[in-house]
Amino acid sequence: MSWEQDVDALAEQGNDRMDQEDYLGAVQFFDRAWALLPEPRTQWPQATWLLASIGDAHVLRGDFTTAHAALTTCMRCPGAIGNPFIHLRLGQAQFELGNMPRAADELMRAYMGAGPDIFADEDPKYIDFLASKAPNIDRPES
Repeated sequence: MSWEQDVDALAEQGNDRMDQEDYLGAVQFFDRAWALLPEPRTQWPQATWLLASIGDAHVLRGDFTTAHAALTTCMRCPGAIGNPFIHLRLGQAQFELGNMPRAADELMRAYMGAGPDIFADEDPKYIDFLASKAPNIDRPES
């Protein structure tokens, strides 16, 4: 089996844990998959979605410091810059860590990339914060 197949298998197990809302369990699988990437790890497309998944899991479990670290590294991976979901999660981590100028920038990138619907399933405090910085933005459909 190739390292790519091993990474995919571990990521699938991590995704199963995410579906079960076992975020810490998911991170354990994603971390094992991350460790299999050849150096430099950030050069691989798999790095982008693995670090995004790690960041997502940490945001959902409320560990914003660890989420911030994963998502910041993710931004150095292929295709990460401009990905609305990654910008959303990084913006949420920045917000929760009190980095308001960076939070506004990242949340606006998410909004510009995907529109208001990217905020539909998120705590309204994020779109409220963004609206306080840019009053003409639309709210997600209810």
